[in-house]
This record gives sequence, structure tokens and C-alpha cells, in this order.
Amino acid sequence: MFAGHPGSIVSVDSKYRVIAEALFPSVRVEEGKTPTLSAVEDFADILGIGVEFRRLIQEKDSGSEFRHFLAHFQNNLALLISKTWVEKYDEEKKERLQRQLPGLISLIEKGDYENALLEFGIILDDLAFLFFGKQSLQADFTEYALRIDTQMGLFWWYGGQLRTQNLKIDTNILRALLLIGICYLTSF
Repeated sequence: MFAGHPGSIVSVDSKYRVIAEALFPSVRVEEGKTPTLSAVEDFADILGIGVEFRRLIQEKDSGSEFRHFLAHFQNNLALLISKTWVEKYDEEKKERLQRQLPGLISLIEKGDYENALLEFGIILDDLAFLFFGKQSLQADFTEYALRIDTQMGLFWWYGGQLRTQNLKIDTNILRALLLIGICYLTSF
């Protein structure tokens, strides 16, 4: 989870929990297991982005449709960041997030998914803070977000897992894990 938060998502419906835990098998203490493309697709479905995800997973990073989607993601995320109201002392977080976006996009375009996922996890931590304030730093943040909306809670759980997982896995799975976040935030 975020900043030392537990990875448990106990309050979510059991069928969603099984799908979510298959996304990051090490959460279930099955060391050495890695997510499968099927697990990532299932997770995309419960987030409500399955159709878009499947369309993009087939597209190469150099494809015009993917580049167009990536530009749409960057614009949407920049808009989300800029339109989020924060206290004056948190304006620096917003500015830092805006400065981080081009670096994330560059990593994605280079196909450096491992570093892109790590950077994306950092961005999601800051974005959660912009949206939810200090609540995003609490140990029960995932539970809090799940009570607001199951899909949103699962998304923030996913974001927290990106920074706690060993992402030394197949490039196609890394790309798929990244597409989850890109698709979700583009449709947010």
C-alpha cells in the first residue's frame, strides 16, 4: 500500500479480492510467483477498463493509436492535477507532479516499463494526496477508498502495490501493469 500501508484489502468482495491478489501474487505470500496477462486482464475488467485495455495491449508502443492514447493520458492527468484544489502549502506537490509527467511519458515511449512503473507509483502516491489529503497517508487508506467506491479503492490499492513489488518480471507483464493505470486515469 502507500508509504508502509498493509497490502490487505479485506473489506472488498471476495471475488474481487481473489482477482486483485492474483495481480500481485506475492501479496498472498507466494514468493516467486508473478502476475499473468490473464490476471492483469481480469483486474482491468473489475476496474471497468477491460475493453480499452485489451485494445491497447495489442497495440505496439510505436503505433499511432497508442501514441494518441498516451497523449490523451498525459493531457487528462495534467488536467486532473491542475484542477485539484489544495491548500497553498501543497501547491508545490502539484507543480512537482506536473514536472514529473514528461519523464514518465519518456520512460513509457522508451519501453522502460520497470522504471516507468516505479515512477508511476510515486506519481500515484502524490496524486492520492492531492485528491484525499492526509487520509491517503493513513494505514487504512485502501479501506477508506473502497468504502467510497470499490473500483476506485482497488485502483488505489493497485497504485500502492507498484512501489512494494519486485517488478523484475517479463516486459509484456510490466507493460500490461502500466496500461492498467494509464487506462484507468485516462477514463477517470
